[in-house]
Amino acid sequence: MPATTYAVAGMSCGHCKATLTKVIGELPGVSGVEVDLDRGHVTVTGAAEPDDAAIAEVVDEAGYELTGRA
Repeated sequence: MPATTYAVAGMSCGHCKATLTKVIGELPGVSGVEVDLDRGHVTVTGAAEPDDAAIAEVVDEAGYELTGRA
């Protein structure tokens, strides 16, 4: 399965990790989400290339900022 890593600003705690894992994991085609708070990265896996715009939208709605692919 392809994995894509994004840089996300504003993450600092376990709540941030849980929130992003939930909202990104609910997107169609996403089979896994790994959040690395120390590096500020979120890795998304799925059967196909992720929809960057959809991921950016849910990240923004959750109160964080997707700053691009890492």
